[in-house]
Amino acid sequence: MDLGRAGPAVTGEVTTLTRGLFDDAAVFPPGLAPLPEAVAAHDRHLASWYAEMVGPLVISATALGDLAGVLAGRETPLPIVVTLPAGPAGIPAVLAAAAELPVTVAALEVAVPPEVGVPELRSVVDSCPVPVAVEIPRDDRRVPLLQALSGTTHRAKFRTGGTSPESYPDEPELAAAIRAAAEAGVAFKATAGLHHPVRNTDPETGFEQHGFLNLLLATEAVARTAGEEEVLALLAERDASTVATRVRELAADRLALARSRFTSFGTCSITDPLIDLTDLGLIGAPA
Repeated sequence: MDLGRAGPAVTGEVTTLTRGLFDDAAVFPPGLAPLPEAVAAHDRHLASWYAEMVGPLVISATALGDLAGVLAGRETPLPIVVTLPAGPAGIPAVLAAAAELPVTVAALEVAVPPEVGVPELRSVVDSCPVPVAVEIPRDDRRVPLLQALSGTTHRAKFRTGGTSPESYPDEPELAAAIRAAAEAGVAFKATAGLHHPVRNTDPETGFEQHGFLNLLLATEAVARTAGEEEVLALLAERDASTVATRVRELAADRLALARSRFTSFGTCSITDPLIDLTDLGLIGAPA
């Protein structure tokens, strides 16, 4: 499939499935694209037939200085999301640096260091002029932090993989995170490890990887208060045809609800999930 050719926009339920689903995390592992290449590729994505499916370019706060040189002379603002792995204390400096660049900051993603309490975090993010996704730690702070975000426009950010086996939460842990977010009324994005639509074992690393369609189906199941056994089975399902059929058969309102809760995920390759979804028959290839 030639992703660079022009073609018809995807419409109807498929648009709901894919609109803004893929946050462009090309500069992060395992892709590690150099920043100039990542910016050039992002511009190509935004000029393509699948542009509506692509979220902002995700960069680290430490890369803002390098971005200045890459964007010198640029007229059209680059949509970006900035990650702050050191925590919310860096938000003012990031916003000040971004204000000097031809960029549009769509959101910030902040980690929560152990020394940052829930009231302090809430105070900082509530005063932020752009949306914030709070990376929820994989420990007993998960529920209090999600509850603190309840009733706000902020999102959660769940880490679903990484560069080591222990970076990947198992099905019960991920199901508990989805359910806790639903109970708090907090939408979430996912980051790392979602390299394919369907649950799989990576042939090179042997890591057990979640599928982003499995995650979508589990989110919909939690939204209708399905039992734990069903949610775990959806996260564990490895048959691509079964997963694709379940997604295809979701009613429009159920798909929209699931996407309103599972808003996007970071991928170091925009084209790979597009090809996978086309092969599954869930989106249409360009004419």
